Amino acid sequence: MSDPWLVVGLGNPGKEYAGNRHNVGFMVADLLASRTGGKFGRSKRSHADVAEGHLGFGGPKLILVKPLTFMNLSGGPVSQLAQFFKVPLDNIVAVHDELDLPYGQVRAKRGGGEGGHNGLRSMSKSLSTKDYARVRFGIGRPPGRQDPADYVLSDFGAAERKELDFLVDRAADVTEAVVLEGVEWAQNKYHGS
Repeated sequence: MSDPWLVVGLGNPGKEYAGNRHNVGFMVADLLASRTGGKFGRSKRSHADVAEGHLGFGGPKLILVKPLTFMNLSGGPVSQLAQFFKVPLDNIVAVHDELDLPYGQVRAKRGGGEGGHNGLRSMSKSLSTKDYARVRFGIGRPPGRQDPADYVLSDFGAAERKELDFLVDRAADVTEAVVLEGVEWAQNKYHGS
């Protein structure tokens, strides 16, 4: 049996944040749970909602995580669950919003900086490394002089929402590709479109 994968959807808990740009990681995690037959429930081992499932028949085990600590403390639950489920660092994927990509672009990469993203910063600190996989969901830069912190905590606009389901689906596809085939394969398949 191969090692499990820990797929972390980054976001903030609570209904008031559900439609925020910053919560797109939760949206992707929810879709992956429905695809794999997993159901989210409160973890007894960390402050997170966790769902378990498999990618396809006999495929790798996915542990889907939505930390409930708010974004800037996401790393604690991730580290605790990675240790409990014995997930190797190479099998950790963070799914998150990305200001530095135009809305609608979805990109995979391994390692790199956090770009001011508090969820990634917390994960890197708790895992003692930045060398985990990421699926970056482009939300674009805020218009005018809007503060980026306010922008990420605002809901997607009406025009963005028209494409949101399709784009969340695409981000879930990219995440599955990272798990099944690796980051480089996912980049080659999805980055050209």
